[in-house]
Amino acid sequence: MSIATRPTRPAGAARRRARAGRLGRQTRHGWAFLAPFLALFLLFEAIPIGYALVQSLREKQWSGLGLGGPVERFAGLANYRRVLEDSEVVGGVLRMFLYGVVQVPVMLLLALAMALLFDAGVTRGRRFFQFSAFLPHAVPGVVAAVLWAYLYVPGISPVVGLLQDVNIEVDFLGPDTVLWSIANIATWQWTGYNMLIIFAALQALPRELFEAARVDGASGWGIAWRIKIPLVRPSLVLTALFSVIGTLQLFAEPMVVRSMTAHVTATYTPNMAGYAQAFGLNDPNYAAAIAVSLAVVAFGLSYGLMRAAQRGVDS
Repeated sequence: MSIATRPTRPAGAARRRARAGRLGRQTRHGWAFLAPFLALFLLFEAIPIGYALVQSLREKQWSGLGLGGPVERFAGLANYRRVLEDSEVVGGVLRMFLYGVVQVPVMLLLALAMALLFDAGVTRGRRFFQFSAFLPHAVPGVVAAVLWAYLYVPGISPVVGLLQDVNIEVDFLGPDTVLWSIANIATWQWTGYNMLIIFAALQALPRELFEAARVDGASGWGIAWRIKIPLVRPSLVLTALFSVIGTLQLFAEPMVVRSMTAHVTATYTPNMAGYAQAFGLNDPNYAAAIAVSLAVVAFGLSYGLMRAAQRGVDS
């Protein structure tokens, strides 16, 4: 006599189905967590970028005597051609390149030196000095520019007065010095921020490496140069990347200083040129082309910096 048995599905199929169900739930949960970010990204990043691209391909055209209001029409790459031919915009970009070549390395070297000192513990009251170094970053850019502009203006600046008392004549707002006066404001404000990023990377390094190096007779300088700095290279690249992008976006500091000297024009930086076109000359299409062109330049520089850093790691 045989016993009838109910047919069962293979165990492997059941496991695959259960695994697919878990993956489906994890996928739904992942998208649920990503939804707020994606919504904000679309609203404040993707849509404005797309709108700027559309606007940069159009231009306003007046008909007759210009009394009936402008009509927008498709202009193709005409606005981008204007950007390349605009000596003021090109001059602003070149000026920012010069600014970045000097200011960014100086700022990052200062940030690295401070981070290494704090990490080595050679300074007393480390937390106080860390807070003091980071505090300028908490000051809004406009406020920082106003504070430093007060120290630059002859007649009211105590710094200029002290220098004049010892027969040193310095015009911080002169044609040859105003760019570096602006660079000083940015360096004062952002060095502490970059220092904090590098210091956090140093704190994450295993202390056993340093102890082993000391046992082998390495000095503090040797540990910093041969171990610490190479291991925090990703943080150095990150801070350099942020600094390059920030250089091309320079706006608040020269706008404030412009009210105190005639040597900072309305198109002194690319961002100022776009602002002047949009709100001063009522040409938002050309301003959008300037903004998109600036974004392309920033992307190219960032990509080049990342590639150079990667080649350095591979070699």
